[in-house]
Amino acid sequence: MREIATKLGVLAGMALIAATTVTGTAQSKEFKVALDGTFAPHAMPTADGGVEGFNVDLANEIGKRLGVKMDITAAQWSGLLPAMNAGKYDFIVAPTTVTDERTKTLLFTEGYLNTDYQFVIKKGGEQITKLSDLKGKTIAVNKGSAYDRWARNLAKEVGWKVESYGTNTDAVQAVLAGRAAANVAGNTVIAWAAKKNDNLELSYLHSTGRVFAMPFRKDDVETRNMVEGAIECMKLDGTIAKLSEKWFGVTPAAGSAAVTVQAGYGVPDKDGYEASAHTPKCD
Repeated sequence: MREIATKLGVLAGMALIAATTVTGTAQSKEFKVALDGTFAPHAMPTADGGVEGFNVDLANEIGKRLGVKMDITAAQWSGLLPAMNAGKYDFIVAPTTVTDERTKTLLFTEGYLNTDYQFVIKKGGEQITKLSDLKGKTIAVNKGSAYDRWARNLAKEVGWKVESYGTNTDAVQAVLAGRAAANVAGNTVIAWAAKKNDNLELSYLHSTGRVFAMPFRKDDVETRNMVEGAIECMKLDGTIAKLSEKWFGVTPAAGSAAVTVQAGYGVPDKDGYEASAHTPKCD
């Protein structure tokens, strides 16, 4: 009996420790997270050697709401996901597009921003309302990017000419110089370019149906769900919308990922989605 009591006492102690770990995670743990510090305006270097941007603010706000210190590391994008899966980071706060391939090895929160293709034109230029408006015109793109491939795949169908440049900054300059009718890139990057240059304005937005979400190790459901809860509250109280206005100069549209809370956890219809109903616990 004494041996049984001792074993029961050990098991009870282990259960207590486990319970403390689960319920105390948000109060006691420091999250080690990472992002690409050169992807403006999501993250970019500051004069004092730090990093700032939409995703930096987003990460710090999540930490604040969970009562957790966020240890943010800026590193090359190519190494972020492998390093997280190796245990170096708890999760990644860089904007990460959710794809079917990625959900096979990663767990994602619900999306917090739409990742679409957007065109920017010279201020006062002819607005683009549909792709066919660009028939016979030149489109500037960043060489080797997803937008380069997309534009070239549509060249025959739309009837536009595609010119590739070493950087998207150079592609934007081609628009300003009149060598191209428009530049196409990611909607947040394009919005940042237009926000920083009064001679540019946003034009046609091509929806991809994809979103940016935060990736976690496949087995870390607890942390994913905890972080998603904070993101949902930030949608409901308008915090993500305010960050969009601050960094992109854009107010998110009704129904967009920045303001719409999804049922369950994760991205609906993707691997890793958990359909269990829950109510965000917001202060």
